[in-house]
Amino acid sequence: MTLRNKIIITIILFCILCLNCIANSDVVVNNRGSDSPRIINIINFIRQTDYRVENSDSLLFETVKEQIKLLKRYHLPATFLLQYDALINPKYQELLKNKLSSDFEIGGWWEITQPHVEAAGIKWRGEHSWVSHANIAFTTGYSPQEREKLVDVYMKKFKECFGYYPKSVGSWFIDSHTLSYMYEKYNIVASCNCKDQIGTDGYTLWGGYWNQAYYPSRLNAYMPAQTTECQIPVPIFRMLGSDPIYQYDNGLGGNRQGVISLEPVYNESGKSKKWVEYFFESIVNQPSLAFNYAQAGQENSFTWSEMQEGLKMQIPLIDSLRNLKKIKVETLEKSGTWFKEHFNVTPPTAVTTLSDIRNQSNKSVWFNSRFYRVNLLWKGKSFRFRDIHLFNEKFESPYFRKAGNGNQFLYFTLPIVDGFMWSRPDDLAGLRIMRTDKYGNKKEVALDNPVVTEIAKDVLKVECNDEKSNVFNIIFYEDHFEVSCKTKEKDFNWILELVTASGIELPFKSIEKHKINAVFNNFKYGITCDKGSAKKSEDASGAVFQIIPSNNLLIINCTNSN
Repeated sequence: MTLRNKIIITIILFCILCLNCIANSDVVVNNRGSDSPRIINIINFIRQTDYRVENSDSLLFETVKEQIKLLKRYHLPATFLLQYDALINPKYQELLKNKLSSDFEIGGWWEITQPHVEAAGIKWRGEHSWVSHANIAFTTGYSPQEREKLVDVYMKKFKECFGYYPKSVGSWFIDSHTLSYMYEKYNIVASCNCKDQIGTDGYTLWGGYWNQAYYPSRLNAYMPAQTTECQIPVPIFRMLGSDPIYQYDNGLGGNRQGVISLEPVYNESGKSKKWVEYFFESIVNQPSLAFNYAQAGQENSFTWSEMQEGLKMQIPLIDSLRNLKKIKVETLEKSGTWFKEHFNVTPPTAVTTLSDIRNQSNKSVWFNSRFYRVNLLWKGKSFRFRDIHLFNEKFESPYFRKAGNGNQFLYFTLPIVDGFMWSRPDDLAGLRIMRTDKYGNKKEVALDNPVVTEIAKDVLKVECNDEKSNVFNIIFYEDHFEVSCKTKEKDFNWILELVTASGIELPFKSIEKHKINAVFNNFKYGITCDKGSAKKSEDASGAVFQIIPSNNLLIINCTNSN
């Protein structure tokens, strides 16, 4: 054998050895290709008029023209969603037909207006031709039969204008009856709804699948389904791009949250280049499991003068990330089609944010699956489970069978830990890791330096150390999560303990040895300790319950079986 052949064989054997090492490693290198894409939808939705804006008809139209110009300059695809009042306006029809290429998508924006309602033979109840009141502007305020009429009228007009039915229909919120009807009769493939928020503009959506997309329950479009039989096969993408650290606590102690999002009109977030770069670092470069997602763009009601600075900063940045092949920029329809081709049920995803825009050493990790969501938060070295909500497809929306009343709508999932609702500004709720001793004394364990890795395509691992070098591992699986500790100290004992602000009404009804039982809005649910045990706290610290590991391991089942 020649020396050259020996060298070639040696190189081949070395490569095989390296590949085997990678295959057997616990750490999976994040694949930012087709298996785990970073997807950006640019979605601009269009209203004809807005009573809050002087000269709104002309200003809103001019806004859409400028948005189209900017996007075409960078050859970026986008989705334009038409509210019914804009749909029937010949000016918008002509603009979109003449100025949009095949890279763009035209779909429906599902806020209800006076011409829409009257075309369906329903009496209009608003003081203007468009209002933001939840029971007028959204189909939650109409009977199921009226909802179907509104869909039929819209779809007929859309097809008259464009020659086909829309594939995407978005809104701050679409109820499950309407969404099912749109799918079954008109074959829509994608939808989008508002980010999680409390009280903002009268809309409360809290505890849902955080970011990315999910298949909703047939009984509740805010609730992810667990089975194909009970899901509407239309993925709903979460809009607006929430700050993964700071949006959650915004407005803590009040009944209305502000907005920290990618929307380009907000000075401290979407209009700030520093914030936008921080946000995209999380979306583009950090572990996310199945995929990561953000929605850019802006409703035309904000007008071009308000949004242009932010958009003219964001769009070139999005273009550069696309050119570097770090993101895919595509229409909502294309994202919905991709989602349906790759996932029969809602996949596990994550949003990882280990840098802090405010330089306060805060960090956040979100995990979602079809069974539950969790948020881990580090405030400096103080660590807690800030949020755990369970999902159950049988939890029926109060608007499923009848119209809702009033200027707000309220959508919730099933809380186990709620760091907003159960907190006050100086008394933050959370599930914390506590050191215990034989005398019953407790002390919060300070954790630092989290390392987040994808150990399988649907499993996320978070590892961090305390100040005594005890190593904690938190591993999220689709239907459960594990908390374990590799102890360095002799006789080191720890528990998980839920503490909330005083005077908060909580859902917990009983604490059994291996199960925590709760009732929320008359619906029974709970978590089970498959490894470890639970007990009710009996001290004066304000703690609600404790979860005690067995041999330094906890396994918490989140399938919420009763």
